[in-house]
Amino acid sequence: MATPHIESEKSDIAKVVIMPGDPRRVEYIAKNYLNDYKLINEVRGELGFTGYYRGVRVTVFSSGMGIPSMGIYSQELFSEYDVDTIIRIGSAGSYSEELNVNDLYLALSSYSENNYAFEYDGNKLNLVESSKDINDLIEKTSKEINVSLKKGVVHSTGAFYTENFDMEKINREHGCKCVEMETFSLFYNAKKLGKKASAILTISDSFVTGEKLSSEEREKNFNDMMKLALESVVNLEHQE
Repeated sequence: MATPHIESEKSDIAKVVIMPGDPRRVEYIAKNYLNDYKLINEVRGELGFTGYYRGVRVTVFSSGMGIPSMGIYSQELFSEYDVDTIIRIGSAGSYSEELNVNDLYLALSSYSENNYAFEYDGNKLNLVESSKDINDLIEKTSKEINVSLKKGVVHSTGAFYTENFDMEKINREHGCKCVEMETFSLFYNAKKLGKKASAILTISDSFVTGEKLSSEEREKNFNDMMKLALESVVNLEHQE
């Protein structure tokens, strides 16, 4: 089978998918963490690999950038490939002194001014929660492997470059500690389709201090986040 954006057979894709935005990060995870992995998608340059981490089958698949791209890939994975759970791993910019560069942040919910929900099914919802049981599992795993994890609301924006931006207001009114561009459509699709989704984010930039990671550091130095996601998949498999 195939969709307009994925060339894989249904059997190529595991029930749990780890989803970075960057296809090069997908390739890095496959080569450095997975055994017996194989390339299962390269349509439009969005790479997917399926392999084994500590004996557990897992797929790593890139979402591309932005709410629309994540919306397409998560929709097709959930509805056409029978994926049960997607864990996004990505970068975010900090709005708060509480979050420093390289901190890990678990997105319990996503706030967005984007019209994704309205265009999807007429819903004017602008705050959507991630899956509590997956979040609980990730928090448990973080303690087991001694990885520090902060948590809260994330702001999912539809524009990377903007002149209409007030991070202090968004933080104050909606409790958003950081910003990225993908989680809202992932969480909304999971909610609509009866699936599970969560997101682990590494703070790559601080709008408070001005500190930021290089593109190479973003690609390769997110190993705590990668390991936490993979170990969470193992715990999910053993839990089931």
